[in-house]
Amino acid sequence: MGSGGIARSHAYALNSLKYYYSDPPKVELIAVTSAREESRSAFASEFGFRRAVSIEEFISGHEIDSVFILGPNSVHYQHLEAAVSMPGVRRIYLEKPVCSNYDEEKKIKNLLTIIPGDKPVQAGFQFLMGAAVREALIWWREKDFGRPLHFSFTLKHSDYLQASYRAKRRTRLTPAPDGGAMADLGSHAISLMVAFLGEDLQVLNALQSGSFEDVPAGSDLYSEISVFDPKSRAVGNVSGSRVSAGIGDMMAFEIYAEKGALRYNSMYPDRFEYFFEKPGDWAVRFTGSNFTPVTGFPSGHVPGGWLRALVHAHYVFLTGKDKLAFVPDLDHGLEVQRLVRETAEHMVLFRKKHG
Repeated sequence: MGSGGIARSHAYALNSLKYYYSDPPKVELIAVTSAREESRSAFASEFGFRRAVSIEEFISGHEIDSVFILGPNSVHYQHLEAAVSMPGVRRIYLEKPVCSNYDEEKKIKNLLTIIPGDKPVQAGFQFLMGAAVREALIWWREKDFGRPLHFSFTLKHSDYLQASYRAKRRTRLTPAPDGGAMADLGSHAISLMVAFLGEDLQVLNALQSGSFEDVPAGSDLYSEISVFDPKSRAVGNVSGSRVSAGIGDMMAFEIYAEKGALRYNSMYPDRFEYFFEKPGDWAVRFTGSNFTPVTGFPSGHVPGGWLRALVHAHYVFLTGKDKLAFVPDLDHGLEVQRLVRETAEHMVLFRKKHG
């Protein structure tokens, strides 16, 4: 469902599974649907789908067992509801954000009560599937870092500084929580924070900056939130940026705890750093493209990238065989969405106070 740029990346990942894994699932590309007939037809022809169809034809298809929801944010819930009703569907991959407003959050919670347990929904937070992030999460769970004290998570991007780039992405310039930097980019950082620290985190306040005449005031170009973890009493911040000059796409995080620390920066995607009070030295853990025990292709020392993480996300989605991976389910997506929504509410208060 969807035939834009992100759909192209997913088509790449599906077609690449056979190269990375010795036991890949058999994938047949049945159908693609999107709002524009010419767009879906071109997509189907280019990437080998059997047919391009209307949304009504797609929903009535009985031979489809796996659905990828990849359209604009505003139709994610609508497409999820439709996919759940499809009789042959066994699994659903839902790109982030899982929905775009509070009413849809409530509707998804109702959906959760009727979605069978054997029909998983995987949310599209692919940064969790990078080799270094995957292993850092394993270390955080298995090593004794102690109680977290403070933390920082960020995803920075720069292209929205260009008017031509903004003009091509009008649908992403809607006010938060449907659009904006925190929903589109910062949600990945929020996802990582939830994976490491758990749920029930609290947003204390939000800030935003950056403005252009062609961008609605409610669509944040840069925003950050202060977060409190009531379980550990740790505090930290999360930021999402579309206007950080000189940065293509940078995900980074730091977690400082009583017995050690952990940090990662996507500028060095094949490693993460860690510290323990004993022996008292920072160390680098190289991971490359190592997804042991499920695969090490093309080589454990080769740096992984975003598309590599996306390929692994598809493998997890279609097989469920990576038991060590943190799989972002619909509950995870809703938790991220709650924090995005509360961020938007805090930004309204900030704008009213500071203009």
